[in-house]
Amino acid sequence: MVNYFSDYADLCFEAFGDRVKHWITFSDPRAHAQAWHSYNSTWRTKQRGLVGISLNCDWGEPVDISSPKDIEAAERYLQFCLGWFANPIYAGDYPQVMKERIGKKSVEQGLDMSRLPVFSLQEKSYIKGTSDFLGLGHFTTRYITERNYPSRQGPSYQNDRDLVELVDPNWPDLGSKWLYSVPWGFRRLLHFAQTQYGNPPIYVTENGASQKLHCTQLCDEWRIQYLKGYINEMLKEPLLSHMQMVTEIVVPTVCTLCVLISAVLLMLLLRSQS
Repeated sequence: MVNYFSDYADLCFEAFGDRVKHWITFSDPRAHAQAWHSYNSTWRTKQRGLVGISLNCDWGEPVDISSPKDIEAAERYLQFCLGWFANPIYAGDYPQVMKERIGKKSVEQGLDMSRLPVFSLQEKSYIKGTSDFLGLGHFTTRYITERNYPSRQGPSYQNDRDLVELVDPNWPDLGSKWLYSVPWGFRRLLHFAQTQYGNPPIYVTENGASQKLHCTQLCDEWRIQYLKGYINEMLKEPLLSHMQMVTEIVVPTVCTLCVLISAVLLMLLLRSQS
């Protein structure tokens, strides 16, 4: 399938690359790296485009921010979600916590090797760095707390993570059982991705709210509020730096102008009185 996808990607690059300059290989990954290398070696110099990937992840917040176990569980939640596929691209291997947890449980389940595949040195080198930008899909947030699942329960994604996902009943319900509006989680996920993967260019590729079943007309105030909240959280950091520029440059300039204008007005007033 990797070779088939690479052939398909090459066909797309050849047919549309003169107009398309931003490519996303997958919305959630499979044969990403080979397609990136194909573009990099054959098409990049002629077409001057960018190739990235889109990964979806919710934010994981510790239930108790003073509990080291909950903090570790929340970090583990993110590594098993976003790090599972982003870490090989940006660091060349699966997250260490995934390798340790799945390896340990695999041994306890009587397996000779970890259920998590092991990259060869050649594969690590081939995969690392294969993204010109990170596409990030995000919708909601979960509170995370530690819970140990016995290995005898059998292999599963849930058991390997050793955690529980919770929601706050006060979070706005948007009609889908899994979706709650938690804008502050979006900002924290963006910050995590920036710091974890060396501040790559990030494109938000998925976000939004589902349709409520009882609505038969255009009544989507909840969607407006959802998008407004998430967009505002995304813009906070650039706005802060912009506001810093305003404070350092614009405010002193305006103050100086105000003083000059006041002086001119005072002179005019004095002349008129004399």
